[in-house]
Parts: sequence; structure tokens; C-alpha cells
Amino acid sequence: MPKVVLITGGSSGIGKAIGEYLHEKGFTVYGTSRNPSKYVDAVPFKLLALDVTKEETIVEAVHSILEQEGRLDVLVNNAGVGITGPIEETPTEEIRNAFETNFYGPLSVIKAVIPAMREQGKGHILNITSIAGYMGLPYRGIYSATKGALELITEAYRMETKQFGIQMTNVAPGDFATNIAQGRYHAPVIEGSPYEKAYGDTLAMMNEHVDGGSDPNIMAQKVYRIIETPTPKIHYKVGAFLQKFSIVLKRILPDKVYERMLMNHYKLK
Repeated sequence: MPKVVLITGGSSGIGKAIGEYLHEKGFTVYGTSRNPSKYVDAVPFKLLALDVTKEETIVEAVHSILEQEGRLDVLVNNAGVGITGPIEETPTEEIRNAFETNFYGPLSVIKAVIPAMREQGKGHILNITSIAGYMGLPYRGIYSATKGALELITEAYRMETKQFGIQMTNVAPGDFATNIAQGRYHAPVIEGSPYEKAYGDTLAMMNEHVDGGSDPNIMAQKVYRIIETPTPKIHYKVGAFLQKFSIVLKRILPDKVYERMLMNHYKLK
């Protein structure tokens, strides 16, 4: 019997790639989108209406899957939003929106699926975080914070739910060639701002990294292997060698040495 999988943010980017790959592998896949009618012919799997910032849509989507399939085996918490800007100049409402989407949203989806998984005596929840969540990156500090918070809470959550047979895993991608840069909130580069040059240059570099990122199918294949692993690890990192190695360096280098390395990378004084 094929596993039933729910993927939030399944209409584009990494979520779409994961959904298509799992569909090819014979899984019963349900993706989600805030506006599924826009993507009717874009994906080979079912798309449900779901906005992770609106709890009623989450409850309705999960209920719909359980009604049709009788169970839910895997949740891939993928929906998220990018945000860049000097923290001082980033509007507080945009900071809150990033946390609502990247942190509180995934928690709400987890809460909605756990009762069914507990009743089944098994289930697997994969949270798509980010390598950026392992370090505070300049002009991406809010994004780093939202993903770092999700990484940490997963560690606690999996210990609480292990008794129910539920597995919980973080999968942290590096830069992948997706449309996240188009959907990202950019604090404007303000003429005359003390951050004008440094932020403008860093923003251009970030967009280059995304445009030249890895194929999202690499993430899809990794997620498939994790789902098929009987005892998955807590943390997985997926990306270019240097991106993954940066996490190792953070563990072993003195704080200020690591900070200088990051500043040199972003050409900051």
C-alpha cells in the first residue's frame, strides 16, 4: 500500500520537485498551495488549498486527506518565505510575517497531523529548514532566525512524540535554483541609508547564489531516501560542499574568526 504524503508549498520550487519525484515513486501525494486553481495542470498530484498562516485551512486540508485516504504517513513541511534586509530597516510586520510562515505555520501543520499519526502508531514529519538556520547571516538575519528556531524545536518535538512511533527530521537545503528570490520580501535599498552599499551588494550576491543554485531534484531524491530510512537522523544538510562545510567550521572555529570569515565572504568591512 503506497504511503500517503502531504507536502506544504507543493506548487513550485523544492516542494513541487519533491511531490513529482514521490509521485513517480508510487506515493499518494497531496501538495498544497494558497491558490491551487492556478496550478491545476502544473503538477501530476492533487493540490489542496492551504495557507500555513490560517489554521482553519490547515485543519480542512488534513481532514480532507484523512477522509479520502484513511491515514497520513508523511508530512513534508516545506512552505516558507524568504526575507532580506538590514534588521534595523526591516518593518516589524514583515518580520512577524516571516515567523508566521516559516515557524508558527509549520508548527500548526504538525499539530494538525499528530493525532492521526499517533492513532496509526507511526508517521514521519520532515521539516524543510535551511543551512542559513545554522548561522546568523548578514542581511538574512530574520530568515536565519526563523529556520534556526524550526531546527531547534524539531529536536524537542521528536523527543516528545517518539513514544507514539512518530519520527521527526530536519532537512536543511543550501542554495537551490528555485523562484524563492521572486517571492522573497526585500527590504528596499534606501538611498542615503548607512546600509545602502553593503546591503545592495549583498542582495545582488544572494540572488546570484540562488540563480546558480543546485537542481531541486537533488532535494527530492534526498527526501525520498530519508522517508525510506527506517531510523532517520535528526538533521540532514543538502547542498554544495562549501555550504555544508560552513556548519562544520562554525563548530570548530572561534566565534570571531568565523564572523570574520562570513564578513569576508560577503565583502563586508
